[in-house]
Amino acid sequence: MRPELLVLAVVVGGALATMPIFAIGAAQRRDDPLESPARGKFVLGSFARSWFYWLVRPLERASLALGLSPLAYNLLGFVFGAVSGSLFALGYFASAGWALLLSGVADALDGRIARARGLASPRGAFLDSTIDRFAEVAAFVGLAVAFRASGFALATITAALGGSLLVSYTRARGESQGVLCTLGIMQRAERLLLIGFGAILDGGGSALLGRPPGAFLLGILILTAVGTVGTAVFRTVWIARRLE
Repeated sequence: MRPELLVLAVVVGGALATMPIFAIGAAQRRDDPLESPARGKFVLGSFARSWFYWLVRPLERASLALGLSPLAYNLLGFVFGAVSGSLFALGYFASAGWALLLSGVADALDGRIARARGLASPRGAFLDSTIDRFAEVAAFVGLAVAFRASGFALATITAALGGSLLVSYTRARGESQGVLCTLGIMQRAERLLLIGFGAILDGGGSALLGRPPGAFLLGILILTAVGTVGTAVFRTVWIARRLE
């Protein structure tokens, strides 16, 4: 078995093993006080999101005990995003995928740390969303370098990056006009999971398809481009109708 697939199997196996434990105690748990009311629906459902927050709670508590600031996790998310982009550019897709997923973990923790410490503020929200975009751009730049030999691949990556930024932009512009739209299937969490796991599985997936390395990941990027642009168009229409 390929090393990246072995690591993934261990991670997925551990995740599946903890889900029944979480489910057993879920009925006795209160609503999560640190969940943001403005967060959109997760495509995998509320159970998966609640389970993830439950899983990283020890890290959350350790961060609070150490007095780590939300900004520390914002910057850590950017660092992992930049590392991911560098690894993509060098052709280490599996490692880049793991770095991208770690960027998402850091992104999930910053807001929870801010709310737990009573530090949530417009300034923090601005820095959070803006630094997230820097991290995302860094990862896509690395992908563009990795696929620079193919015009079609570059066009796909450009569309995926543009669509990703437009998903966030349409929401931000809508909020500035008093309309909150969190609908759509390609928010940041979904993009990170799709591209991250796509990169990790690229070696085995491309071999299974009988194609050279990168073919499986390119297919994932095509899905990302279609999904992000489609979500951005949907949000544009949805918000515009409510501003008539």
